[in-house]
Amino acid sequence: MFRSLSGLTTRGRCLLAAGIAAGVCAVVLNERDLLRVAVFVLALPLCVVLLVSASRMTISASRSLPTERIPVGGHGEVRLDIWRTGRMPAGEVLLEDGLPYTLGARPRFVVERLPHQRPVPLRYTLQPTLRGVHRIGPLRATITDPFGLCEFERDLVAHSRLIVVPRVTTLWGLPRGAGLGSGDDSSIRLHAGQGETDVVVRQYRRGDDLRKVHWRSTARRDEIMVRVEERPWHGGTTVLLDHRASAHRGSGMHSSLEWAVEFAASVCVHLNRTGQRVRLVTEHGRLLAGTPEQAGPGHAGAVLDALAAVQPAHERDIVLGSDPGQGQELIAVLGTVGTESIHELTRHRARGTRSYAVLLDTTAWASAEGTGDGDLAVADTAALLRAAGWGVVVVKGGRSVPEVWTELCRTTAPGASLIGGGS
Repeated sequence: MFRSLSGLTTRGRCLLAAGIAAGVCAVVLNERDLLRVAVFVLALPLCVVLLVSASRMTISASRSLPTERIPVGGHGEVRLDIWRTGRMPAGEVLLEDGLPYTLGARPRFVVERLPHQRPVPLRYTLQPTLRGVHRIGPLRATITDPFGLCEFERDLVAHSRLIVVPRVTTLWGLPRGAGLGSGDDSSIRLHAGQGETDVVVRQYRRGDDLRKVHWRSTARRDEIMVRVEERPWHGGTTVLLDHRASAHRGSGMHSSLEWAVEFAASVCVHLNRTGQRVRLVTEHGRLLAGTPEQAGPGHAGAVLDALAAVQPAHERDIVLGSDPGQGQELIAVLGTVGTESIHELTRHRARGTRSYAVLLDTTAWASAEGTGDGDLAVADTAALLRAAGWGVVVVKGGRSVPEVWTELCRTTAPGASLIGGGS
């Protein structure tokens, strides 16, 4: 009973206090008529509390989402159904569904007459502005009486999961000479110092390890020849996403990180549609989505789900223990990169493996803050990557994803080469 009385509104509490005061005065003054009024005033809020408390237990609801994935900037719809199961009549019902502000305005509905055993359908739209894994709910009902004397809250439906994936832009073409379109398991990619025991030889190049000199071939050809070990290369591409907080500028949907995520999503989906096997990794080589065996629409969905959950990392520099591309062709989407990070990216990549970098000029996304003290200028960073044999595209603010991808397709990684195969 005391728990039910907690639902009294200010009006109901005042009425209850007035009834008690009138009752005390009636006893003191020996006024029976005033006592009758006091009893009535006391009984009214108490009866209302009992009725509303009983009616809230007979209300049920459900929530349904047509899809669990919505792209940024898209539209979705949530369906709510509310009904009354018991015979007890329900008063006015205020419904409010918990909704993050990035999905739109919080929906509120008022149902004055709730029919018995017949669902009342309610709808509201979603307009996501920022990717992420969101929780919708709980759906909360506030039941009041016609006099406004009491109200009770009740959670009708728990949380529902909604994934807002990055926007995916349609792309065309593939990087020139990259071999991305083959995807042939029988093709051979040559890697210096890696792979199986089967070897071929080639002419000595400046900087080659003298321990790899093949003396028998050198004596036969009368020129220095070195061993190049080979291993079968399964067609595929690794997309590296730099999501360090220190590497990006801006906030919200207009930040450089969101542009990088949208570009990575568009590239992964595009390559997947062309039949490529795509791996998505972080700047530290941690796998986000994709294995060498995965391809197809299901893999694209896994990539988008992984990108939806990506949050800024707190590491300042890039630290790699091995080649993040695992011998595959690499497309790195980078923010502001320092000297040590460039060294980490280049020292694990063999020059015979094609590597591309999409380098964001994050100053275009900056507001009041500047770049870090230890960061190189974008032009110097691009020059160092090109010197290491990478193909580089510098992205200024305002450029679209298809425009950057088209430029990347025309870019050649100068240090990459194929031995025994055309490019």
